[in-house]
Amino acid sequence: MANGLLDDAVATVRPAQKVRGRVARVLAAGGETFVTEQVESLSFSFDGIEGDIHAGTTRKSGGREPWYPRGTEMRNERQVSILSAEELCDVAERMEIDQLKAEWLGGNLVFEGLPRLSMIPPRTRLVFENGAVLRVDGQNAPCRIAGRSIASNFPDREGLDLLFPKAAARLRGLVGWVEKPGIVTAGEGVTAFVPEQWIYEA
Repeated sequence: MANGLLDDAVATVRPAQKVRGRVARVLAAGGETFVTEQVESLSFSFDGIEGDIHAGTTRKSGGREPWYPRGTEMRNERQVSILSAEELCDVAERMEIDQLKAEWLGGNLVFEGLPRLSMIPPRTRLVFENGAVLRVDGQNAPCRIAGRSIASNFPDREGLDLLFPKAAARLRGLVGWVEKPGIVTAGEGVTAFVPEQWIYEA
């Protein structure tokens, strides 16, 4: 590679950083739906949240993985759903509803104080004060399924299921998987160790 091209590539690298926040709420889906409910603590194993509907080392592929036949067994990189208290307020305002609860979206963790949570990049390590560590896979794209869950709580409003994917674009939070097991409780600190970032262009 020519030195000029290498220099250009190096110049676009953004340094690693760490950002601190707080766990505001912890929730789990213990039933047959993705809707969660608040719990006192979450116990993370390598399979995810023990007893949660999304727990497991592997999962079946769906509409998010069109490169596989639906139902293909694959690595479960969506063990945990992470939301931002601030972004939930932003989306509620965009949808003109008085509140947007993490439960309706199947959220497991609600953070406070991590700016632009949904834009935190893949490979970021979320290190909790009590020792558990999650690894960010990426953004959780908003969909009509979550939109229908929201709409069921506002029977007098039409079209919320369709509005949600638009209003929550890049504000829907993150999904991730367990790198180091542990117990997470509301109120503890969390630090996002954001890796170096760059834009890849072939």
